[in-house]
Amino acid sequence: MNSMKKNKRWLAVGTALLTLTLAACATSEEDAAPKDSSTEVAENEASENYPITIPHALGETVIEQKPERVATIAWANHDIALALGVAPVGFSAANYGVEEGKTILPWTEEKLKELGVDSPNVYQDTDGLDFEAIADSNPDVILAAYSGLTQEEYDTLTQIAPVIAYQETPWVTSWRDQVKFNSMAMGMEAEGEQLIADTEKLIQDKANEYSDIQGKKAAFAMFTVTDLSKFYVYTPADPRGEFLVDLGMPYPESLQTLATDEESFYLELSAEHADALADVELFIAYGDDSTLAALQADPILGQVPAIKAGNVAIIEDNTPLAAAGNPNPLSIEYTIDDYLTIVSDVAKNVK
Repeated sequence: MNSMKKNKRWLAVGTALLTLTLAACATSEEDAAPKDSSTEVAENEASENYPITIPHALGETVIEQKPERVATIAWANHDIALALGVAPVGFSAANYGVEEGKTILPWTEEKLKELGVDSPNVYQDTDGLDFEAIADSNPDVILAAYSGLTQEEYDTLTQIAPVIAYQETPWVTSWRDQVKFNSMAMGMEAEGEQLIADTEKLIQDKANEYSDIQGKKAAFAMFTVTDLSKFYVYTPADPRGEFLVDLGMPYPESLQTLATDEESFYLELSAEHADALADVELFIAYGDDSTLAALQADPILGQVPAIKAGNVAIIEDNTPLAAAGNPNPLSIEYTIDDYLTIVSDVAKNVK
């Protein structure tokens, strides 16, 4: 890393000298040439809006000017940039739901191609951040509004470029806040607000189209059929739980009373506390064809009303649709019909 930084410093010095020389040569030409008034207005507005300061859990980030080269790390942040029409100069490989031999999810791939990017720069960092690869992509800003960055990782990344981290707690960032803070860092706050509004309208339109889901008390859970002594339920602080509420499926009251830890995006419950699931009318869960049968055969979980009645929408584990269960605007648009078809088919059976 030291040799890399030294090389980057020399490169910066050389570039600065070249820039000064070219600027000196071009000054008289620029003075003589008339400047388009609309260009001047745009430049003035851009300069007036900067610098901008964005506080977050790991510090305070100052963006001096609108970034041209955007890098992202962790989950989904690259999809926010793409949804705003910006192809990142580098982003983290997807670590769940990808097809064999691929490192990106289908909606990401589709949008990249739409933007003319056939060979994206994907950081192979599923086992830890590749700081050298991130530095080599020469970003102006690094987006990580939805991430689990540690302070040490953040401090290292800030030596490369300004970094936008989560607001309060690792991995507790709604899809709306993912858009809000990442777009702010990109100098595209207004576009981010429009993206949120457009996504909310899409969700509402689709919720109306799949009317059987309306009003059903739902919970997104994770069960491990080889060990049903405990299980996990995502809260509305997590995008999975938030999405169900957005679709008009309220979070069950019994679970809401347990979701008191603002620093956690899930509840961990033992089977002995399965009575907390009594008012859940419908579950969404990762699994396969054997999951529901295993749940119903369990002596404790099998007595939970929704499980006993078979009201469990199974999203096949480790597939793109399962990855989209943790949604963002790009994945929502790509998968919402497939997702709601599965959920609605189960919701029709809720009495």
